[in-house]
Amino acid sequence: MDVQQIIFQFLGGLGIFLFGLKYMGDGLQRSAGDNLRDILNKFTSTPFRAVLAGIVVTVLIQSSSGTTVLTVGLVSAGFMKLKQAIGIVMGANIGTTITAFIIGFDIGAYALPIIAAGALLLFFFKRPFINSLGQVIFGFGALFYGLELMGDGLRPLENLEVFTDAMVTLSQNPILGVVSGTLFTFMLQSSSATIGILQELYSQGSMSLDAALPILFGSNIGTTITAILAAIGASVAAKRTSASHVIFNLSGTIVILLLLSPFTSLVSYLSTQLSLNAAMQIAFAHGMFNVFNVLVQMWFISQIAALVTKLVPGDDALIEYDSSNLDYSIIQTAPSIALNQAKLEIEQMGEFVSEEFKSMFDYYKNQDEKSRLNTLQLEEVVNKIDGYLTEYLMLISVEDLPLQNSTEHAKLVDVTKYLERIGDHSENVIKNIQEAVKANKKHNKNNKDKVEKVFYDDDLVKLFELVEENIKDAVESFSTDSYALAGKVLKREKDVNKLEDDIRSKFIERLNKGVGLPSDGILFVDIVSNLERMSDHSTKIAKHTLGMRYPFQKQSKIPRHGYLKEVAEPIELP
Repeated sequence: MDVQQIIFQFLGGLGIFLFGLKYMGDGLQRSAGDNLRDILNKFTSTPFRAVLAGIVVTVLIQSSSGTTVLTVGLVSAGFMKLKQAIGIVMGANIGTTITAFIIGFDIGAYALPIIAAGALLLFFFKRPFINSLGQVIFGFGALFYGLELMGDGLRPLENLEVFTDAMVTLSQNPILGVVSGTLFTFMLQSSSATIGILQELYSQGSMSLDAALPILFGSNIGTTITAILAAIGASVAAKRTSASHVIFNLSGTIVILLLLSPFTSLVSYLSTQLSLNAAMQIAFAHGMFNVFNVLVQMWFISQIAALVTKLVPGDDALIEYDSSNLDYSIIQTAPSIALNQAKLEIEQMGEFVSEEFKSMFDYYKNQDEKSRLNTLQLEEVVNKIDGYLTEYLMLISVEDLPLQNSTEHAKLVDVTKYLERIGDHSENVIKNIQEAVKANKKHNKNNKDKVEKVFYDDDLVKLFELVEENIKDAVESFSTDSYALAGKVLKREKDVNKLEDDIRSKFIERLNKGVGLPSDGILFVDIVSNLERMSDHSTKIAKHTLGMRYPFQKQSKIPRHGYLKEVAEPIELP
């Protein structure tokens, strides 16, 4: 027996299998696009619908871990409540069994032709959908080819005495089997890979059903590690989602271990009645276990949510967002009313953008984790509203709009874009400060008593305050059509530009004198640039209020002149 060949063939086959699984999932995900998040976000109103959403998305991306990570992100962003997320996690466990059923079909002999067909679509067709289809087919073939290689590598093990003894031990000690399945899945980061190996070993007769099932159950626990890793540094709600995933899979495994003997007998009996092959028996057992687990526990979602709330204390800090302003039914019949609805949604978006800046400013002053997470959560909300508004306004643009409505439509499209960019700049500043904090800690690692807030500068604080006022006034001027507030934004923009120049000059002078870290210079300039760009976008919003953004706005209701009655002082128009 050539041990090296066994190891190389097994590892090579495992690598091709994992690549095929991921490549196929990526292709499916590309085909689905943003629909994945929409499915999770919209179709989770009841526990049953949440379970169905989890099943559908997991089947589409061929990864329960991927579904869980998406769910953690939505919970962290405040788009989903904990009870909804738990239902999705349960559904993901059922959805992942589809991979095992696919593997159960004996089509390994056709793996190479399937790979060839996928490659043909990938390299000779340029349409995105055909390309994604080729990716799915190529990954599908690679998955089975990897399984064939793994099977060939594992086949000699049935004659190895040490391996045979180990299988006997596992069949006699189910807990050891669960631990083995958990650890192996944790190492591979894929329960499907663990199950695929089990199917090969069981098909070859190298392992009994008594030994295989506990490892199968352990793979369900091992797959929760990905969700735990995704929740590191996330919100309290996201951590609770990950904890619920662990509790759900762990409690289900404990219950089924207590019923292991009758469960094994049931699997054997049904497999005989249905004439299932060995690989399909493992898939069938996996499906039965997860469906049974979900059917039992979905009625206790509220109790699971209460338990993880106690286990993971803290404030949810969820952001309440309601997109009910956007009524799609009136777009064709009353586009002018639809425009007004879009404006209400933009006003709400502006409030979130202002909150995001405030939270980012708090992070600059305190460098606390709560402010950082809150800023990132608000940015997720802003991006989501931007997506909804862009789609809504695009549908309105198809309608035949009169001139005044066309002008208003162009204004709303622009303001949406400016607000989204302000949010992006807030996120950029967070990242800049994070990098500076890390560099500062590294620089002061030998002086642990020294706690220094990075980039603390009176002029920079003043710049933050001016930009914050500009964003607030620009948003309010848009909401109330206030010329006075819009005029203040334009005047304040001059102060922002002057202060920006002064700060840059002063900081360059400090660096030339050897004060501070060289890396600080780049980060500091980036922060100042981001703040200046936010003020620029605020000014553009104010110009829309004043009717100064485009020449065609001369025909709108807003007068274009240099002195406005509502402004105490004259403002210069560019």
